[in-house]
Amino acid sequence: MDRDMTDCCPVNVAPGEERKGHLIPNGNGHQGANGSLVSGGGVATPVVRPGYPERETWTRQMDFIMSCVGFAVGLGNVWRFPYLCYKNGGGVFLIPYILIVLVGGIPIFFLEIALGQFMKAGSINVWNIAPLFKGLGYASMVIVFFCNTYYIMVLAWGFYYFVKSFSATLPWSTCDNPWNTDSCIEIFRHDECHNGTIGNATFGNMTCEELANGRSPIIEFWENKVLNISEGLDYPGSMNWEVVLCLLATWVIVYFCVWKGVKSTGKIVYFTATFPYVVLIILLVRGVTLPGAYDGIMYYVKPNWSKLGEAQVWIDAGTQIFFSYAIGLGALTALGSYNRFNNDCYKDAFMLALINSGTSFFAGFVVFSILGFMASEQGVDISQVAESGTRALISPAAHTRMRMRTRTHTSAWKTPSAANPR
Repeated sequence: MDRDMTDCCPVNVAPGEERKGHLIPNGNGHQGANGSLVSGGGVATPVVRPGYPERETWTRQMDFIMSCVGFAVGLGNVWRFPYLCYKNGGGVFLIPYILIVLVGGIPIFFLEIALGQFMKAGSINVWNIAPLFKGLGYASMVIVFFCNTYYIMVLAWGFYYFVKSFSATLPWSTCDNPWNTDSCIEIFRHDECHNGTIGNATFGNMTCEELANGRSPIIEFWENKVLNISEGLDYPGSMNWEVVLCLLATWVIVYFCVWKGVKSTGKIVYFTATFPYVVLIILLVRGVTLPGAYDGIMYYVKPNWSKLGEAQVWIDAGTQIFFSYAIGLGALTALGSYNRFNNDCYKDAFMLALINSGTSFFAGFVVFSILGFMASEQGVDISQVAESGTRALISPAAHTRMRMRTRTHTSAWKTPSAANPR
């Protein structure tokens, strides 16, 4: 009778658990190095899934780590977390944030990776483990589609700024461009106005009252040139062909990053996942040397203990974790499906959560050091800068200051040589 059962059903597949050609391991076996399931007796039996190609695996386990870092760490860490931290009591926000990370963030993060690793399938086929919930897989695909269509536009803006940064004079550093208005001011002199050294006198054909209503060329480049904001929804405006070309180029780059599967993606992520950290470190070093940086950082971390009693603080902490950890989208399940079956995804989940949350907190110092400088330059309170949409302009602002500092040092170095030629 035992022989009949062995001939009837493989030892590594539970009877009746085949769903549409997808065999579900019954938990009694383990996967060998070649992707086969090993039964309790040590005999490896290859897994045959009719209609499904053999699942690839990462060349190195570090490919998976870098892919998850590159996917999960993004704008939610760099822009959204610092703003929510400042908005919800500064350092106090870390208390509900860490609690929800431990209670909800890490467990769900681990669940998605482990489910994909166990089933060796993407976000749709992984639900063969419970066909009743397969609609969740299709729903996650719809969510990812909408996320990609808007997120690729953000990448196009970044690519547009990247191209423009190679110009001799940064287009967002001067007020003599066609898109600038009469309110554009390159250098704000609020200190002199506040100290009474200028008073009601004019400076650059503008009074102190007019200076208070001035606009930075960085903001005008963003609103008038990049976004080309029209008067309203009933005025669609003209097409910005430069941004359209950047959007097309971004789609092409993304396609060639993924067209060969994990073999090519696993190598590209070593650059895409580490380069943002290089940029953040450079911006932090530059940001802390700017005037007003200390005030901005203190505005970011100063605790407001009364905020702990507000429900909105806890809601923001939960939504931020789901947003920055990218859980519930099915992408982590797909990335985990390329792992080896016996990979220690439990350790990976904790390590990736630490990297994700650590990046969020670190990025806050970068953002608010430059926001403090922008507030100091414009003579306004930091809250007015932090509440506005200028959080997206910290990189152009820092880049402009770095260019100005470089030109100053270069001019100072060249002047003696010009005066005393050899």
